[in-house]
Amino acid sequence: MTVHPVRLFGDPVLRARAAEVVDFDRELHRLVADLTDTMHENGGVGLAAPQLGVGLRVFTYDVGDFSGHLVNPTFDVVGDENQLGSEGCLSIPELKFDCLRAMSVIAKGFDMHGEPITIEGSDLLARCIQHETDHLDGVLFLDRLDPATRKKAMREIRESDWFGVDPVVKANPLGLHGRGR
Repeated sequence: MTVHPVRLFGDPVLRARAAEVVDFDRELHRLVADLTDTMHENGGVGLAAPQLGVGLRVFTYDVGDFSGHLVNPTFDVVGDENQLGSEGCLSIPELKFDCLRAMSVIAKGFDMHGEPITIEGSDLLARCIQHETDHLDGVLFLDRLDPATRKKAMREIRESDWFGVDPVVKANPLGLHGRGR
């Protein structure tokens, strides 16, 4: 288990669709542990594999009494109630903006052992599931902001201390798709 640097806005891996996990093996278990450790170290409530430079459909979450991980997730919106609330991202540090999300979702996927999981979430858990699943599709929460808020967000990103700084990135020993070389 290791804490890894989080990839920042501008890194192409954050805009690519992640591949489905096909091997539920020790490498996947290590990835889930690394995601969890990195998420906790950085004070996040969720973290997706692409944020560590790994192009696999996996994310971890820790929202109040609910924590865990989801592999190859999908979700369905429950009802038509939405929530407008403050949202941030470890790949866009220190910035938060109001983002519209569904109030409740039901997510389905697998655990790291390949066992099916269903998670029913509302409020912050629903926001987290939607946010992290977006990461797996190469979508950032910035893409979901209204035009005026997105313009403000982009200005604040350009003015941030971290934007445009070349990140220190270690090569992923598992390769891009989590398989040994």
